Amino acid sequence: MTGRHVITVERDLLADAQSQAANVRESMTARGTLVVNVMASPGAGKTTLLAATADALRDQVRVAVLVGDIATDRDARRLAAHAPSVQLTTGGACHLDVGLVERGWRALGAPDVDILFVENVGNLVCPASHDLGEHLRVVLLSVAEGDDKPAKYPKAFRTSHALAITKSDLLPHVPFDVDRAVADARRIQPDLAVFEMSALTGAGLSAWCEYLIAEQQRLARGELCGPRR
Repeated sequence: MTGRHVITVERDLLADAQSQAANVRESMTARGTLVVNVMASPGAGKTTLLAATADALRDQVRVAVLVGDIATDRDARRLAAHAPSVQLTTGGACHLDVGLVERGWRALGAPDVDILFVENVGNLVCPASHDLGEHLRVVLLSVAEGDDKPAKYPKAFRTSHALAITKSDLLPHVPFDVDRAVADARRIQPDLAVFEMSALTGAGLSAWCEYLIAEQQRLARGELCGPRR
């Protein structure tokens, strides 16, 4: 046979990914493992907050962390002292995908944990469009970034269940209006739970941990349904 032949395969890759994410969520629900997708800009304090959270929850629930970055395993090494952790490197992609999360979960050894945190790649754009099989989506906003981010990146806030305003210890030193940021975020997503905290000082950490425990208990009762669109 000579000449050039083109074979076109029509396939809805987004639908495939959504189906895969739904399967992951169903599997984790059956295990009683709450999956929390943590999104934020670079430097918002995701890793520091997760380390403090793991320490605060240690005597109450079992946690593990999958850590997403474009390169290096530095954050996973930082978190290893606080909870079982595996680094997920995308090699250039601006977000995690559900297949990478599944491979990371297997690399962890599919442990018997109550909460699995997935620290997404630092970005408020791409991660908002991808379901990782989570039950909860949390967006972080540090006071050093500016209070206009909810209005600028609405999808990240619209698809989240909770907003964590981080680095509150810096509020005396930066022009950040907490009320404005929260008002903008709740105009986009009225049901957003909001936490103002500092992982370094521990301020607000107890309310955040109580929320996570309550959500894990809701999962055990069959009351969580998955991500917002």
